[in-house]
Amino acid sequence: MNHQTALLFIDWQKGFVELAETLARNNPQAEENAARLLAHWRAQNWPVVHVRHNSHDETSPLREGRPGFAFRDFAQPADGEPVFVKRVHSAFIGTGLEAFLRERGIGRLVISGVRTDHCVSTTARMAHDLGFQVLVAGDACHAFACEAPDGHVIDAQTVHDVNLASLHGEFGQAIRTQELLRV
Repeated sequence: MNHQTALLFIDWQKGFVELAETLARNNPQAEENAARLLAHWRAQNWPVVHVRHNSHDETSPLREGRPGFAFRDFAQPADGEPVFVKRVHSAFIGTGLEAFLRERGIGRLVISGVRTDHCVSTTARMAHDLGFQVLVAGDACHAFACEAPDGHVIDAQTVHDVNLASLHGEFGQAIRTQELLRV
């Protein structure tokens, strides 16, 4: 990796801890792996960009002004690390993220975040379509179980795996944290 590769930290917010109290999630090591990536990027003095969600829903724990809007302790932005606030699933819509990356010559993104099937996937797909090279650190992301249209519940690991498989090779590369730490 080099200075043209940014770590994009998506929605590592306290509100998702609250959501995990009611929905089953996968990958209990996601936070540990994300923290390892963050420490590695900072040690190399590579760019780190934080994104958080500000829900339109007034009752959402991810609504600005609610405790869940805050970043998780391990994901607190350091001085000088930009924070983009989004209102939709893609970190590129209405945030200025694309212009920020292009102004700095950043052409590759390593993505870590919550939820694999929502904001991580949407952002990765859009990043690819905008011409960025995308690496999704799959073991530094997690998903929640969800209900299918016919009412059966799809377990969180399946949701996560299918979304990574859908991204891999088409919109970027799914990669493990350990591979990213070797560079």
